[in-house]
Parts: sequence; C-alpha cells; structure tokens
Amino acid sequence: MAEKEATVYIVDVGKSMGECHDGREISDLDWAMRYVWDRITTTVATGRKTATVGVVGLKTDESLNELWEQTEEDAYAHLTVFQEIGQIQMPELRALREVIKPSETDDGDAISSLIVAIDMISKYTRKLKYKRQVVLVTNGKGVVDPEDIDGIAAKINEDNIQLLVLGIDFDDPEYGFKEEDKDPLKAKNETILKQLTESCDGLYGTLEQAIEEMSIPRVKVVRSMPSFRGDLTLGNPAKFDSALTVQVERYYRTYVARPPPASNFVPSSALGEETVDSSATVPAELSTPVAGDTGASLTSVRNTRTYQVNDEEAAGGKRDVERDELAKGYEYGRTAVHISESDENITKLETEAALEFIGFVASDKYDRYLHMSTANIIIAQKTNNKAILALSSLIHALFELDCYAVGRLVTKDGKSPLLVLLAPSIEPDYECLLEVQLPFAEDVRSYRFPSLDKVVTVSGKVITEHRNLPNDELLSAMSKYVDSMELSELDENGEPVEAMKPEDCFAPMLHRIDQAIRWRATHPTEPLPPIPDVLQKLSRQPEDLQARSKDVLEEVIAVSEVKKVPPKVKGRKRTREADKPLSGLDVDELLHREKRVKISPENAIPEFKQALNNAEDVRAIEDAVKQMSSIIESQIKHSLGDVNYDRAVEGLGTMKDELVAYEEPGLYNTFIRQLKRKLLDDKLGGDRREMWWLIRKNRLGLIDKNVSEQSEVTEPEAREVRIYPRRSACPAPAAIK
Repeated sequence: MAEKEATVYIVDVGKSMGECHDGREISDLDWAMRYVWDRITTTVATGRKTATVGVVGLKTDESLNELWEQTEEDAYAHLTVFQEIGQIQMPELRALREVIKPSETDDGDAISSLIVAIDMISKYTRKLKYKRQVVLVTNGKGVVDPEDIDGIAAKINEDNIQLLVLGIDFDDPEYGFKEEDKDPLKAKNETILKQLTESCDGLYGTLEQAIEEMSIPRVKVVRSMPSFRGDLTLGNPAKFDSALTVQVERYYRTYVARPPPASNFVPSSALGEETVDSSATVPAELSTPVAGDTGASLTSVRNTRTYQVNDEEAAGGKRDVERDELAKGYEYGRTAVHISESDENITKLETEAALEFIGFVASDKYDRYLHMSTANIIIAQKTNNKAILALSSLIHALFELDCYAVGRLVTKDGKSPLLVLLAPSIEPDYECLLEVQLPFAEDVRSYRFPSLDKVVTVSGKVITEHRNLPNDELLSAMSKYVDSMELSELDENGEPVEAMKPEDCFAPMLHRIDQAIRWRATHPTEPLPPIPDVLQKLSRQPEDLQARSKDVLEEVIAVSEVKKVPPKVKGRKRTREADKPLSGLDVDELLHREKRVKISPENAIPEFKQALNNAEDVRAIEDAVKQMSSIIESQIKHSLGDVNYDRAVEGLGTMKDELVAYEEPGLYNTFIRQLKRKLLDDKLGGDRREMWWLIRKNRLGLIDKNVSEQSEVTEPEAREVRIYPRRSACPAPAAIK
C-alpha cells in the first residue's frame, strides 16, 4: 500500500512577485510557479487519494484562514487558504490557476504562514502515519517576524514535518549563487528563514537550483508485488521422499515502463439524437468547460465490431455473422490454424502452479540472445527460515559449479507453462535466483548470413581479398576510431571512470511525454518547453568526444573511400531522359514502330508508365491520364462486389505518384472529383460507397500543396473532399465539389 502524504505549498503572491528580476523575461511569481506546478501536477498524475495537497497564499489582498477567523490577529492577516488539504484533481487545478496571481500588497508574515500550514496538517493528519511536508516559496521581501522561531521549530520536529524553503534569488554558497546589491531587509529575512530550517533539520536553498533540477526526471519507486508464490521442486515429491521442495516467491527485477495511453473523446453534441450510455460518459472533471472550449461536454468514443464472411449470394459479396457463430483460430507463423472447442479442451494442459527444475546447463554453453523476457528474481519465503537456508544452498551450489538451472514455471493453476532459466546471484546483502523466459523449439528461427571475412564463389573457391571485404588498413583505422570513441571521463585523480552510468540515463519518450502532460495541465495554450539536455544525452555524442575522434574519423573516411550520394531529385520527371535498356538500343526505333499510345486494360499500369515516359508534351500526358481514368472507372463499374477494387486502388496509387513526379497534380485532382461525383450518384454500377472508403483508407484523395507545390488545393479543401456524407445527407450532384 502506498504511503500517505500531506503536503502544503505556501506561495508568495505579493505585489513584488509580479516584477521581473535578474534578467528574467517572466515575473518572479510565474518563475516560482513553474516549480510549484511541477510538484503539484506530479502528485495529480499519480491519481492516489492518499497523496493530498494544500495551498496557502502569502501576502494576499484578503485574509481567509481559520486562525485569522478565530483570533483576528494582525499576524495572520493577508494569508489565504487557496486549497484545503485533500486530493487535488483537474477542477481544483484549474481553480488554483485562476486565484494564484500577484496581489496589490506586500503585507504578510512568512512565519505566520508556516503556522497556518502546520495547523492545517495537524488537524488533517492527527496522529495517523503520514509523510508531512511544508514547502515555502518566497522572494524574502516584506516583514518577517522572528518571534518564537524556536517554538515553531520544536512543533515541526514534534509533528515530524519536513520543511523546505525556496527563495527567489536567495544566496546559496553551496550552489554558487549570490545576489549583488541585495536589499538589507531581504538579507535579514534570508538569515531568519535559514536559521529556522537549520533548527528543524529542514532544507533551504535558492529557487534557481530547484528549477534546474526539474529537468532531471523523478524515478518512480514502486513496491513490487509477487507474481508467483509456490513451491520450487527438484524431483517429484509425490513419488520420492528424497525430492526437494522449497517455498519461494517471484518478483520483477526489471519491468518495462510505458507512458500513459491516450484516450479518445468527442463532444457529446456530435452524437446528435443518439442516446449516450451512462457508462460511456466522462468524469465531471474532464467534461468541465475550460478556457477556449466550446462548452460542450465530452463523451468517450464507443467502438463496435462486426464480423463478415464471404458470401456470393449476399449484397456486396459479404454477409454479417454473430461472434458466437465463428470458430476460434490461432496464428502459427502467417497461417491461421482452426481448432474447435472440443479439440482445444483435449489439448489444453491441466497445470498446477509450481516451479520445477527440469535440467542444468553450464553457463558457458548458454547464449544470452535466448532471453525472451524481462528479468525476475526468485527468493525464499520471507518468514520461512528453513526455506531460506535451502534456497541459499541451491544458489551457492549453482554458483560454485558455474552452471544455470532450467525450470518449468506455471504461475497460476490452469495457465500455460513457461520454460525459464535460473541463474545464481550473490550480493553482499541478499541472495536470489535470476529468472528469464526461454524459447521453445517453435520460437527459434535460424537465419544464415554471408561471412564477413571471406567470399565463397560459385565454384567453391574461398577469397579473402575482395572489394566487399575490409582490408587490413581499413580494419586498423576502424580499430583506432572505436578506441577514440570510448565513453569515459576522468576523475579528480586523472583516472578514467564510466561516463554514462545506467542510473543517470533515462528513457526519453517516457519522461518527455510525462513532462508534456504535466505542462499542458497548467499551461493549456503555451507551447511546450524545450527537451531537457538530460533526455537528449543518449541521442547525441558528447562534443568533447567528437572533437577527440575527428582526426581518426577523417582517416576512416579516406581509407574506406566514402563518397556522398547525390540527393534524390524530386519532380521534374518530364525533363529527365527516358529509361533505356542496358544494351542502349531503342527497339521501337529499330523496328520503325510507332510508340505505343493505346493503354490496354489487361496491362494498364506498366503501359501507363510507358506512355508518360514517352510523352513529349502535356497533351500526351492528358491523353494517358484520360485512358487510365476510363480503365479505372470501368474496373469499378463492372466489378462483382469488391473483386476489382484492389486493382482500381493500385491504379489510382500509380496515377497519383506519377502525376506528382511529372508536376501535373491538377489532372489527378480533376479525376478524383469526377470519380467521387459518380460514386455518390451511383453511376458506376450501383452502390459503390465501399470503394470511396478504400480510397480514403489508402490516402488517395486530392493532391494538396503539402504534397506538390504545383497544386492549387489547400489541405482543408482536400480534407473536405475526403468526407463521404451519409446517404440521407448527400447533396445534389451540382453541389459536390
């Protein structure tokens, strides 16, 4: 179970916080809130009800807190509780964005705000087990009353509250920051706050350091749950008394972390008069209109699935069937293998949860590429001393014999068995068996590749010197280049140390998406911040490493005779020379034949390409397009069901690609508009709406300006033409664009 947390953020919203200092282009409050929003949204992203947050405003225009209402003392004036302690979600986050703004006063005591926060935490958590924390973010201006600091520190220590004070432009010798020409009052307040944090073992620092460390991803610490609990057996305990049985547990050693999945929502008004199931509606916090919204509530996208089988007697050549009428099949390579339910029950193994040793293999005989899963660990039952001693003996035996065990694992009763490899691992503080999944015989694929150091001719002769093989000079240069690219750094003593430690490397996609989600929650209209350098560390070489290996790389380029490939020329295909046979002879010219201008339906695509290749002017291209258009329309019109649809789609794809290359997108766009009009009017042999769906699926709509600069069609116009209106909403043929 996750640990309970109660955190109160105290944000200085005084008038001076609306100013910009130290060369920053944003106000001190906006700069400070980058850290606060990052911390709060991280808590929101967990979705835990036990992770609670409260927010207190310091130096507010009004006074709204429980201590002020009870005593009306000036010490608690200009303090406002923006958010009571509790689980914070998107509605509360939006409300905080509206109220956290610079005020018109700098009155308000930071020490009193700490008392308000401590009182909030004490009343909420009482004597329960909580992780308590107070975070104060201020610029240190205004009056800070140091009276009874010792008593406040004692209360913080008594309630086991962690205090974190972050100051805007506060001096921090450890970080190396010092503000020049500091206001004497601000310097005095910094001394008071620093003394308070030291008295209660809190943390004190400058906000610049906290902002800088925000780019370093926070690694989530999870409490692993056992994926298997059962017996590890050596031999059959049911038949032999000498068999060994050890009670063990299985936990993840490594696990793939994935970014949160996206969800699809549509405005509920888009459903028209259709009813919306209550189970499909979105939670209130997502349907609440925000700035820039149209005000329409959202509903989740509901998916429906239909099953069809080929039936020549049915309309369209296919017939809908129910799921219960279908037979189950399993994929075996590229083949779907049918199996009936009765046969499946016979072949299904009746298994019991267990981990059994079935063999042993020497460690040097095992190839690491056989791993098929992430790693797990096998440990003995935590409260069973006998099992701990027995498993320790097995681990040490495998370690001393330098071998691995092969096991059969069934995690739950009735589940399919897995073949696993068990390797001993002995660390100073614990011992365990490392477990990975092994492939069965059907999972292994053997491929043969040509040798890298020799060439075998057709006659069987072995050649070691060939133009496709590296020579000694190239191998030597490449060896120097590899040595110069060693990823290492020098420590204080000049000794090489590892440059990229695994704990300092992070998954860019995972953490970047997480950062983007948290940023968008509090900045719905602003552009995303740049990708932090720590996430780009693995995507580019260090600059010093490039400089160190530059000369060696140039040597490799010279020895290997690397030449730059000219870029592929786009468009202007009409100005290129026609493709000629290897012999260089023009057969049509030799035989005094006229170049083919008639395109036959049986060999339309090659002849269409040949016609364009032999075209001497735009008129010839138009004639070839006209012939190809008639052939495609004829294929659709005379198609029995969807028999000819694939041929028509292939023809359209060829026509689009060729006309883009010949810089004649207008001819294709004209044909697509005419084709859609004929499909809507059922002029191509009846209802052919499925053909337009295939055109949209294969992205064969209009050629817009993004594809060809010669096109006069914009992207919105192309998107509009792709839309196929419902039968009841089809406009008149003259209104179709």
